[in-house]
Amino acid sequence: MIQAQKPEDLKDEFSPLDAAQNAPEDISLDQNLRPAKLADYVGQAAVKNNLSVVMSAAKQRGETLEHILLYGPPGLGKTTLAHIIAREMGANIKVTSGPAIERAGDLASLLTNLEAGDVLFIDEIHRLNKAVEEVLYPAMEDYVLDIILGKGPGARSIRMELPRFTLIGATTRIGLLSSPLRDRFGATYRLEYYEQPELEKIITRSAEILKAKIDAAAAGELAKRSRFTPRIANRLLKRTRDFAQVFGHDTINLTAAQKALDLLEVDSLGLDKNDRRILDVLINKFSGKAVGLNTLAAATGEEEDTITDIHEPFLIRLGLLAKTPKGRQATQGAYQHLGLTPPPSAGQASLL
Repeated sequence: MIQAQKPEDLKDEFSPLDAAQNAPEDISLDQNLRPAKLADYVGQAAVKNNLSVVMSAAKQRGETLEHILLYGPPGLGKTTLAHIIAREMGANIKVTSGPAIERAGDLASLLTNLEAGDVLFIDEIHRLNKAVEEVLYPAMEDYVLDIILGKGPGARSIRMELPRFTLIGATTRIGLLSSPLRDRFGATYRLEYYEQPELEKIITRSAEILKAKIDAAAAGELAKRSRFTPRIANRLLKRTRDFAQVFGHDTINLTAAQKALDLLEVDSLGLDKNDRRILDVLINKFSGKAVGLNTLAAATGEEEDTITDIHEPFLIRLGLLAKTPKGRQATQGAYQHLGLTPPPSAGQASLL
């Protein structure tokens, strides 16, 4: 039997929202929540339509699917789409990431263990080093692997034939991909942020899988605070389910959802305490003036990549942050959201 606890006792259990990655205990749950078929994948209609045509054409010709590059902000479903593509093509999928492939030999080992039609999924592909990329070029284009044996004058090159495979690359920073690598992908798709009705569908579907009852108002509240991102919507749902269970709610209703989100320190716009800290530093520490990225990172204790990849796109989309030639600056909307009076010099962007 679960014993009720006070909210202050639960505060450490409900860790602040981290949009960059899932907590380890959530990984297995996230895998269960992922749709298995393209028809069950909510949102990204244009990408789904294009993928459906490309996959159908490849099947009709009896060919291996061409290489695909997926890019966009984190948490929008790039990994899920890669697994769906492999499943719909009837292929096995092998998953790795750019940082995990440290040497050309690591990539060679992966490639030589592929079978015809297999899918190789490389997440964070923009983080491949140059030596690894050069091995990947002929593998993608000609399905061959060039290996150098020996060193110095006695070194010789041998060429190994590879089975025809599909490489699916995923990246949050397509601008960091080299042109030769980017040009070798036959199809490139950008995943867009989700709209609230789409997130409500995802939350409702996930609640059914988790065997958690949720009403429409609660689903709408979670969707509104999910940063336009399915991964975060599912994470908020799981934490809200925990709250409802501990405090004896049979159904996740609006009141339970609001209390859980307040406990998580996720406000009405979906900002977590780290988002608010960035705005607070810009407004109070630097008097609302434009601030360079490295200075902002040092002042907030955040990594520059975390600011540019996680916080900044969301804050800009809401009209709370502006990028100027002189640096980042809080807008009038940011002052209003924090309950402050904006100075005349504050950016003019307002809330969406």
